[in-house]
Amino acid sequence: MSVYTYASQFVATKVMLSGLKANQAVLSKRGITPEFIAEFETIYQAVLEVDNEQEALKARLKTKTHEFLTLFKQMQQFQHEAKKLVKIEMPSASWQEFGIQDKR
Repeated sequence: MSVYTYASQFVATKVMLSGLKANQAVLSKRGITPEFIAEFETIYQAVLEVDNEQEALKARLKTKTHEFLTLFKQMQQFQHEAKKLVKIEMPSASWQEFGIQDKR
């Protein structure tokens, strides 16, 4: 497992690509061809794009989580109020019909 963050690896990859392009003539005898660099750069761009999509999804998830928790809290308040009123108005023998397990 890498100790580097994604952001630091993005920067390192960008620097590596820049260096490969600048020294392609020297490195060509070791297999660093223009095709290699082009494929490397394509993958790098795809990773950046997916990372940006992932960050957008995280933001949307936070928004949806807040929306869910707000609505859930409202639902709990209605549930609490309904339970209280049922227990006041209805005989305890009928509470189970409302999903109330309390005995008194």
